[in-house]
Amino acid sequence: MSDQSRPWARRRLAFWSGRTLGARLITGVLLLLIGACAVIGVVTYLAIRGSMVSALDGQLRSSSGTYATCIENNHQATTGQGSPSAQPGSDPDDYRPPPNDVSCSQGQQQGMLGVRMKNGEITNCSVVDGMSNKECPLLTAADRKALMALPVYQPGPYQPPPWPAPAYSVNLTSLDADYRMTAVAGHDGDILITGLPMSGVESTLRQVALAELIVFPCVLLLAGVLGTALVRLSLRPLRRVAATAARVAELPLDEGEVSLPSGVPDSDPRTEVGRLGAAFNRMLYHVERALGRRAASEARLRRFAADASHELRTPLSAIRGYSELALRHRGPVPQDVTHALRRIQSESERMGVLVDDLLLLARLDAGRPLEREPVDLSRLVIETTSDARVARADHRWQLDLPDEPVLVEGDQHRLHQVLANLLSNAGKHTPAGSIVSVALALGGTSPDTAAGTSSVRRGAVPSGPLVELSITDDGPGISPELLPELFERFTRGEVGRAREASAAGKSTGLGLAIVDAVVAAHGGCIIVASRPGMTRFAILLPLLREPAGQPQASPV
Repeated sequence: MSDQSRPWARRRLAFWSGRTLGARLITGVLLLLIGACAVIGVVTYLAIRGSMVSALDGQLRSSSGTYATCIENNHQATTGQGSPSAQPGSDPDDYRPPPNDVSCSQGQQQGMLGVRMKNGEITNCSVVDGMSNKECPLLTAADRKALMALPVYQPGPYQPPPWPAPAYSVNLTSLDADYRMTAVAGHDGDILITGLPMSGVESTLRQVALAELIVFPCVLLLAGVLGTALVRLSLRPLRRVAATAARVAELPLDEGEVSLPSGVPDSDPRTEVGRLGAAFNRMLYHVERALGRRAASEARLRRFAADASHELRTPLSAIRGYSELALRHRGPVPQDVTHALRRIQSESERMGVLVDDLLLLARLDAGRPLEREPVDLSRLVIETTSDARVARADHRWQLDLPDEPVLVEGDQHRLHQVLANLLSNAGKHTPAGSIVSVALALGGTSPDTAAGTSSVRRGAVPSGPLVELSITDDGPGISPELLPELFERFTRGEVGRAREASAAGKSTGLGLAIVDAVVAAHGGCIIVASRPGMTRFAILLPLLREPAGQPQASPV
């Protein structure tokens, strides 16, 4: 295949592949019917034409024999050749049969053309009109040339008519008709040409073509309508399978227990669609069973994490209490024992934080509702930023807040924890002197599309008026390989981020997981964009519509 034909082939393939199965079947059937009708029409037309032309040729040979016999008899009777009454001195070459001789028209078909040629000249030309001959109109030069070019059949000396002379189709413009003509050599050196008009054949063929042009489109239209109905009826079970699969695809299979559809009713193993439906129903059964097992396993794991976290609180509190009591001992305590007790106390406090975080995540995973009350997000941002400025005095902290307070509905303590975690991460993972900007704006801003920026979104953008809380730093950024797993539990951003070396500053890897869970529980989403020199966390939350004085923003 040449390079020029490949784009056309690709466009044809794209056009065909973009159609539904029903459209392909109907189109294929119609194309086959069009091809079949075309073949049948052409074959029928040619067969009828061949049969009628063959019959006309038979009539032409009979007419040619009759005409030649009549001309020869008149010739002999007029010139007296072979007869005692022959007129002396008559020249056979000067013989011209009368053009309206009734004897040569009897038994001939309407429109029969008789032409006698002698020495390259037409000496007689007549057309049968009713039961008599009439002189044919003046033949044009092209008609004369066509008649002279006809191959001449030489009958044997004793061969009686009709002769098997070949027939040829000739268009005579002077007579405005097509003729089947044959040329036979006479006994005196003349050429006798006989022709029959093809008007009857052409009229019949026109009627056949007209009938085919009327019948075939009606057949195609009827086949298209009935074929469409039949294909739609046949593909109805397949559409039910597709509809069921679409409903399954829309289900949140990654969110706890999911109720799958009951399956499709078409499961007859004798049909292809029935076997597909049966296989699809078996697949749904296995998927539902696997999802049930996964949901049960996750529920047991959440209960275990919650129970273990809850039970660990008591021994951790006892460890911290005993370590504090041991450090308050008045007697002399060896230096290494004092250091060990302090390390026990520090690690127990860190473990207590880890247990609290695990317990919170387990409760959020279990779907326990959070408090729902109006929260002044502006005041919360000011408080958490002030705490971060005290904890990280070596950073530059910037605030950008609207003039009016921004209210959201949610749990103030958990939202405070989200802001504290994000600001703590911004302080921990950026070097001293970095700028951390905290902004609060109504409505969502467009994402950063600068070159080299990687981004990820957690959750769907809420509908309705929004408030965006963003925390941006100019640190080294987050590695693109780490970004998709940033909110997974026990993920630590060690690549491309500055980390504290002290044991007390080590992250548990649960901070961003808590942020994700709390924001999701509030019906919001998180968008993270990062590149070298910029990291931005944007939280989108539904804006509280009341009280009436609350500023509103248009949806994204």
